[in-house]
Amino acid sequence: MEKTAFEKKYAVERRGTRSVKWDGLAGKFGDPDLIALWVADMDFKCPDSVREALAKTVEHGAFGYYDVPQSYYDAFIAWEKERHGYEVKQEWLRYTPGVVAGIFGSVNAFSAPGDACMVLSPVYSPFMNAIEQNGRKLVCCPLVEENGVYSVNFTDFEQKIVDNNVKIFILCSPHNPIGRVWRREELEKFLEICRKYHVFVISDEIHQDIIMSGYTQIPTATVGNYHDMLITLTAPSKTFNLAGCQNSIAIIPDEKVRAQFETSCKVMNIFGGSSFGYIAAEAAYAQGAQWLEGALETIERNYRYLRDTLTKELPGVVVSPLEGTYLAWIDLKAVLGGRSLVETVQDKARLAVDFGDWFIRDETAKDDRHIRVNLAASGDIVEQAVANLIKAVR
Repeated sequence: MEKTAFEKKYAVERRGTRSVKWDGLAGKFGDPDLIALWVADMDFKCPDSVREALAKTVEHGAFGYYDVPQSYYDAFIAWEKERHGYEVKQEWLRYTPGVVAGIFGSVNAFSAPGDACMVLSPVYSPFMNAIEQNGRKLVCCPLVEENGVYSVNFTDFEQKIVDNNVKIFILCSPHNPIGRVWRREELEKFLEICRKYHVFVISDEIHQDIIMSGYTQIPTATVGNYHDMLITLTAPSKTFNLAGCQNSIAIIPDEKVRAQFETSCKVMNIFGGSSFGYIAAEAAYAQGAQWLEGALETIERNYRYLRDTLTKELPGVVVSPLEGTYLAWIDLKAVLGGRSLVETVQDKARLAVDFGDWFIRDETAKDDRHIRVNLAASGDIVEQAVANLIKAVR
């Protein structure tokens, strides 16, 4: 593939930089020489504005306690309004060191030990960890799949809430790992059913800005007046490759809900983060839009190449439509026969990917033959990975 202008400028070698994605291969997979396509961060430098702002801070040289400026809030509020049509108020915003930390805290704040909490399955595994590790009962509502396209059986969704007396529903929007961007009518159904049974909703919207052309991300909080039963969690980390800065945002319009959320923060006295996180986030939201457009173009090109090549060369492979996130969800069941998924993908194709059973907690996990592939990488890496996979399967 011809490199995009974005890729030529921002693609970066990450081996030898303490990158979990690349330098953590031996610990996770037992092999340091795989092609890393697993951890959901990018192999791209962050926006120029971020690096310039951080360099200025480093040059100043004093890293004492930080007073968060008004400009930080203004940058995020403007981004939400311009990018998503969501008019956020500053008093709604609370800090959390990461979206996963926000989910863990919210599970504690809005449910009690032993309560049932529900997710859509397959789903990002820390959702399930947040439920199980906090002594709650995990309830999984399986998504319905047809030719790689996933949908929700709302009758089953509602029945599982009733049968288990569910107290919390953790929504992933866009959904990781299947790449779905939920439509307005779907979000409305989720929230109406949850309101009917007094279920609190935690909406993880960390991938809200990674949306492919032709699709529109709708903030869950904008589909109706559900503020008294909803918290939204987001961050600049996926959008601008800033996960290491550990700066995430909880959007909580309802005053009583904010107070409940803060009780979980008080336990650890977590009310603010690193100066570097705030500075990076502000610079990204204020001046990172053009950078993001280039990243999205590169991700979408990588997706089309992977989808078109795999489905042509390996008839039977199903690549789910990528509507949001930079994570391709691929079903290899039809082309593996009785062969091992791990042996084929990891040992023969030399790929480090997220395997499908990592996203499932029921008996179907042992038979799952999906892989999740990170497309926020250079085209050269994606091409090599596709070629390796085709060769290994054949």
